[in-house]
Amino acid sequence: MEKKQSDSSVSGVEPGFEQFKGKDIEKLFSQLDTNQDGVLDAEELRQGLRKLGHRMDKDDVEKFLGRVDADGNEQVDIREFINYVAEHEKKLWLTFKDLDKNNDGLIDEDELRRCFQNLGLKVSSQEAKQLMTRMDKDGKLEINFAEWRDFLLLNPDENIREIVKYWRHSLGIDIGENMIVPDDFSEEEKVTGMWWRQLVAGGGAGAVSRTCTAPLDRLKILLQVEGARQNLNIATGFQKMVKEGGARSLWRGNGVNVLKIAPESALKFFAYEKIKKVFADEKGHLAVGNRLLAGSTAGVVAQISIYPMEVLKTRLALATTGQYKGLADAAAKIARVEGPAALYRGLTPSLLGIIPYAGIDLTVYELLKQRWLHSHDGQSNPGTIVLLGCGAASSTCGQLASYPLALVRTRLQAVEKASAAADGRPTSMGGIFAQIVKDEGPRGLYRGLAPNFMKVLPAVSISYVVYERAKEFFGVKST
Repeated sequence: MEKKQSDSSVSGVEPGFEQFKGKDIEKLFSQLDTNQDGVLDAEELRQGLRKLGHRMDKDDVEKFLGRVDADGNEQVDIREFINYVAEHEKKLWLTFKDLDKNNDGLIDEDELRRCFQNLGLKVSSQEAKQLMTRMDKDGKLEINFAEWRDFLLLNPDENIREIVKYWRHSLGIDIGENMIVPDDFSEEEKVTGMWWRQLVAGGGAGAVSRTCTAPLDRLKILLQVEGARQNLNIATGFQKMVKEGGARSLWRGNGVNVLKIAPESALKFFAYEKIKKVFADEKGHLAVGNRLLAGSTAGVVAQISIYPMEVLKTRLALATTGQYKGLADAAAKIARVEGPAALYRGLTPSLLGIIPYAGIDLTVYELLKQRWLHSHDGQSNPGTIVLLGCGAASSTCGQLASYPLALVRTRLQAVEKASAAADGRPTSMGGIFAQIVKDEGPRGLYRGLAPNFMKVLPAVSISYVVYERAKEFFGVKST
């Protein structure tokens, strides 16, 4: 294929950097200014951008308006628009150079795919070509800066990295089961400290979400452990908890569930940063399969480190009023009576559950993402509803696959070995699994699943709303 020549002779600070001419900016402004009154408002921007082929929702238009409107009067005049174009061009040029690894003034398919790969996203050759086709004006599937700039100049995002980040997996969503593969943070985010702000924002969102859905979480544990023996369902389970300890008892065990968010998230992040270097290729790229392995391994490290808190959460959730004075008292009594090893009871099924959960969660998310992209050619922003739907659906599928292991884990955490042995009850993973199937049938392995699924929608919604507010508070730039 004949190589397209980059524009090295045009005016600009560097070869290849072709600046928009003043008359071209004025022409573009006039196309957006549908009523020709010399200023642009949100509705004009929406209509004008749509005419120019930029399909943007309300949030995108508001984001664009916020970046262009320098004086904050919710209108954009020609002066503000010219200033925006000048600054935005420079940012797009820096991004273009970052992607142009061989410095030939052109971005090809391989360079574009490597960008996605560096951010942990698997993009097929066909998908990369579709994106390039939308930028490429002469059909040679090689993009010079002018084509890159023209495509992204009116996009609310500053660079291709931000476009890709729309598909970041976790989005700060917390449904109470923190087994998802960690997100990759760019070098810029690490240097500027955005990574810890996002982790703190996500942790705060998780704390609020878990607290709001704590009654359903405690009910799930109660049904998992005592449901068959006491013939409990959702209604009778709630009645039992309220009758025994009052309305406040519905939140029993929530304190430690919130408390473990910070160490678990931090451990997983730092472990993932170290482990992913082992799975990366010689260029530092991490394929989706290797990202799953690195993320799962990091999850194992974090789970082992904080596992005693998981046991304490279960014991406190099942405790009667007055049985424990608090978290420290529960830990001390369990260690003294049953030995320190009791704080790691159920660890094996917990670790085994990480792989199916994370694998199916990531796979389903990727499938849903690809389906959306194929059916919405030309759009990079899926919007909040799509992202929440994909995240909730993939997490639900992951939970469904790993739920039998989670149930066996909970029963092992709850059992007091000495009393169980005296009663003839099994105290091993295999024994408990066999007993459930024998006494309750295969359906017994999914006992407590209903309240677990009932909390997904409110947990996702609450977590997302709080996360967005927390990001604003900590100054995290939304993508």
